[in-house]
Amino acid sequence: MDSSLFVLVEDLRGEGVDKVLDRVLGYGVAGVTVGAVHHGSRDVTPHGPSKLTLRHDGAHFPVPEDLFAGLRLVPPTGYTDAFDGLLAACRTRGLKLHGRVVFLRNGTLGARHPDVTVLNCFGDRGYLTDLCPAHPDVRQYAVALARSVARLGVDSVVAEGLHYRPLKAERSFVPLGPMDAYLMALCFCDHCVARASGLGVDARAAREECARIVGGVLDGDPPAEGEVTRAALNAYAGPDVVAYARARTETITSLVADVKDAVACELVFVDPTGAVKGYRDGLPSPALAAHDAWLLGVDPAALADLVSSFAVLAYARDAARVADDVRAYLRSVGKHREVRVVLRPGYPDNDSADRLTAKVRGARAAGAHAVDFYAYGLASHRVLDRIPHALCPTSRE
Repeated sequence: MDSSLFVLVEDLRGEGVDKVLDRVLGYGVAGVTVGAVHHGSRDVTPHGPSKLTLRHDGAHFPVPEDLFAGLRLVPPTGYTDAFDGLLAACRTRGLKLHGRVVFLRNGTLGARHPDVTVLNCFGDRGYLTDLCPAHPDVRQYAVALARSVARLGVDSVVAEGLHYRPLKAERSFVPLGPMDAYLMALCFCDHCVARASGLGVDARAAREECARIVGGVLDGDPPAEGEVTRAALNAYAGPDVVAYARARTETITSLVADVKDAVACELVFVDPTGAVKGYRDGLPSPALAAHDAWLLGVDPAALADLVSSFAVLAYARDAARVADDVRAYLRSVGKHREVRVVLRPGYPDNDSADRLTAKVRGARAAGAHAVDFYAYGLASHRVLDRIPHALCPTSRE
């Protein structure tokens, strides 16, 4: 069974490439997935030289001038020496090297070019971290970014953030239900509207309905309750909004097709729906992640015609739930496609090696082809030491 450990460039710089890769090799995984392009964050890093690591938006390699010549969007410069000698160091140890790219989450570019970010139903551009996947400049940027990382000689480009994102307001003292938050996150920029209209959707009516419903909640109307399903959304917001939401999957599917065509190596598509549902506490809402992927514009069945490998973020405490999510994805993409399950080895999903082992065994039994772990610098050494136990075929549940 294939496996990988996610590693961020700050881990390599802080602890040293050789030290990190030797530890990774000791965990029994087959490779490392290194963040070639990452978003800004502030992370607790328990065994790093700095216990609180500030990460910046950036491409951690020299940006190829020929690929970005004439493009409006160019990734901010990160640690340009991060991949120097890394491929050789991995090959010496028999490790695969995967290049992880966070495509459309970049607050630096959004602040420089607000017009390429998401525009909500009220006309607000309050999501400067969220680049709109329908914008032509963003789509050109994504293609060039994928080509750049493929040139590093990686075994695969791991495509993360290649979709729409949910609403994440830092503060809201107005109770928004799940459907209200979903409606408020829909993008109504000219490019999204044009794409939906081209599919026969009344985008203007959809925007007006979203603004009416969410505006009412902001004025004191009771928020919607329950999970967002197409049936519930139709009852709450009407068929125009449902049709507009459906149209977003074409935007994402065509963008993934462009990115896939741009790289010669394998493209692994990361569907983060499971993380959206279970990130905070490992207790995702009942609907399986594959069934809710459309909320981000992701259509697993359509993408199965384009990419051969899917990474499913299974952020859940319960081993049975992880297995159910794997089975649901396999039903959507077909058993001929690789499904990789990404697990957090520690808090909040796992409190023991046995619990992690049960998830690995359950995912394998459900049909998963690979298991990956997130992430080296964010977990303690004691937690990371659970990985060999979990990967051992003879480990007891």
